[in-house]
Amino acid sequence: MSGVIEVLSAGPALSVQDMGREGWLAFGLARGGAADRLALYEAAALLNDPAPEAALELAGMGGRFRTTMTTRLALTGAPMRASLDGQPLHWNASHLWPAGSVLEIGPADSGIYGYLSVAGGIRTQERLGARATQAAAGLGRRIATGDRLPIAPDPAPDTPSRMLPVEDRCTGGILRVITGPQTALFDPATVARFFASPHIAATGNRQGLMLERQAAPFQIASGTTILSEPITPGDIQMTGAGHPAILLADCQTIGGYPRIGTVLPVDLPRTAQARPGSRLRFQPVSLEDAEALSPPEETWLRALRRLSRPFGFGPDSRALLSYQLIGGVIRGDEEEPWRAGSI
Repeated sequence: MSGVIEVLSAGPALSVQDMGREGWLAFGLARGGAADRLALYEAAALLNDPAPEAALELAGMGGRFRTTMTTRLALTGAPMRASLDGQPLHWNASHLWPAGSVLEIGPADSGIYGYLSVAGGIRTQERLGARATQAAAGLGRRIATGDRLPIAPDPAPDTPSRMLPVEDRCTGGILRVITGPQTALFDPATVARFFASPHIAATGNRQGLMLERQAAPFQIASGTTILSEPITPGDIQMTGAGHPAILLADCQTIGGYPRIGTVLPVDLPRTAQARPGSRLRFQPVSLEDAEALSPPEETWLRALRRLSRPFGFGPDSRALLSYQLIGGVIRGDEEEPWRAGSI
């Protein structure tokens, strides 16, 4: 037996997102998927799903929702004010969602993208192998008041609620960067200035994040032009005005702006969650260090499962909350979770 989530009221920018579409770049279609991919892995760990499932991405604020079938929900990503039938809910946690109960999710306290996941996932129609919304490509649309979203049955609704300690990634911070073939188009003084000074998040959406700073723009050598070539999320393009733009999930597939470097995939959740006014710094890392700092995504879920705990899990909770999830050297098969400060 399946059920639906009834959207009683919808915030301004709700969409169904999963891990996106692989293999369509040659046709001009970006991978897309969740702006904060880590949040879907966190939900899978909390709900004991075998892999990240399609969820509701809440940009800035949520809405009011009711389910026709008892299930478990998980709240991850940018922390938002949430309640179930008027009772406050913890963020970064899973909860029982009885049939008929009304879930209310307000504005984000920090960051931008929050996620409402249910055990087994949202089961809207697949298109090109995914349920991710890419409205610009005609794949899906924003969720509106009155929509009914099909959901899979919860295989274990009696599972106790769980919580997950997370490192703050919603208030700016350090983004680690590898250089690339076009870094050499910028003179050494410009590159040094780029990495030495803080940048301020200006405007952004699912395609990218524009940065600004109160100083001279960053320009490549006079008269140098480049041909358009494939680009990818994490690339830092330098616009014609000399302002950096970090590409995100729904970015175009080719571009002609020079790229001064590329943000590591493990730091893209922090990038996507940067609100206007957030301070960001870039830290250069070698290719060898980048490989060590960037565990394959398939290892994330195993590590997150080990970190999740039932509510009230005992006297070691303070120590557990000092751990960070993604950001240090990790293979995914270690016996112990890695600790904050390993960057």
